Amino acid sequence: MAKQTYILGIESSCDDTAAAVIKNGTILSNVVATQSIHQEYGGVVPELASRAHQQNIVPVVQLALQKANIDKKQLNAIAFTRGPGLMGSLLVGTSFSKSLAMGLEIPLIDVNHMQAHILAHFIKSEAHTTPTFPFLALTISGGHTQIVKVTNYFEMEIIGQTLDDAVGEAFDKSAKILGLPYPGGPLIDKYSKLGNSKAFPFPKPKVGPLDFSFSGLKTSVLYFVKRNVKEDPNFINKNLNDICASLQYTIVDYLMDKIKNAVKLTGIKEVAIGGGVSANSGIRKALKNAEKNFDWKVHIPKLEFCTDNAAMIAIVGELKYKQQLFASNDIVAKARMEL
Repeated sequence: MAKQTYILGIESSCDDTAAAVIKNGTILSNVVATQSIHQEYGGVVPELASRAHQQNIVPVVQLALQKANIDKKQLNAIAFTRGPGLMGSLLVGTSFSKSLAMGLEIPLIDVNHMQAHILAHFIKSEAHTTPTFPFLALTISGGHTQIVKVTNYFEMEIIGQTLDDAVGEAFDKSAKILGLPYPGGPLIDKYSKLGNSKAFPFPKPKVGPLDFSFSGLKTSVLYFVKRNVKEDPNFINKNLNDICASLQYTIVDYLMDKIKNAVKLTGIKEVAIGGGVSANSGIRKALKNAEKNFDWKVHIPKLEFCTDNAAMIAIVGELKYKQQLFASNDIVAKARMEL
């Protein structure tokens, strides 16, 4: 392996086009182009997302190389998100990465998006400690809710997961019911800080000790809002902060119940979170409290590494590069991928 290894990471699984350059574990650049067009539709429109990726990918990669202050000819490999994600979006990143790797005559490395959320914890950072194996990872996003036992970089086992909707979807759909714009999850987090978390009790779904379910919670929010708005048309406006605080408290408490069960069942007291919902202030605070109260070791990523980003793709690329785990040029994108 070369003394200076430069890996370009490319992420295009949903509606963010991202590129990052990593050098021996240190991120030199991390560029993300967010697509605002989806806000007017109240969710990601796959066809619009893939078109925007086509427009964004060249300037985003160019800017990542520029910020890293390197020439593309210095790159040792290209790492890209193979899946899971929206097929149209993944195809843009996959095709571009294959073409660039072929043109530069350097290795191509495929990355599992969900593994990358977990392995983002191994990006070198003064403010962040890296987990020691084995550890438990709680991956929470708009598309996934999983508890993963991580034995080493590439040996991961899902020990609990959602039986229906993901936690991020529960936040966003509940926000939509409350009339909040997309994406609504961060707004529920924002308003929850101003409200009373015990104002309105919401039910926690009952499933197995490590599994999750969020469809019933969304339904209960819908009926709760309909019932109260019928009695008072201004109910949401008058109680928005309290509704958000109560909803956030229920979801965070539910996530914590499951991770506590996982710690108890596995005996592993080291816990890391990843995915877009790991930016939520409620879950971050609850985990920090658990670290003090239960003698856990908790790993919380920097906010820039929570949402979809290419730095996490680049770190997996570097780990795979060290082990010579390269992809062939006939590799294809996969919308659904096992961990």
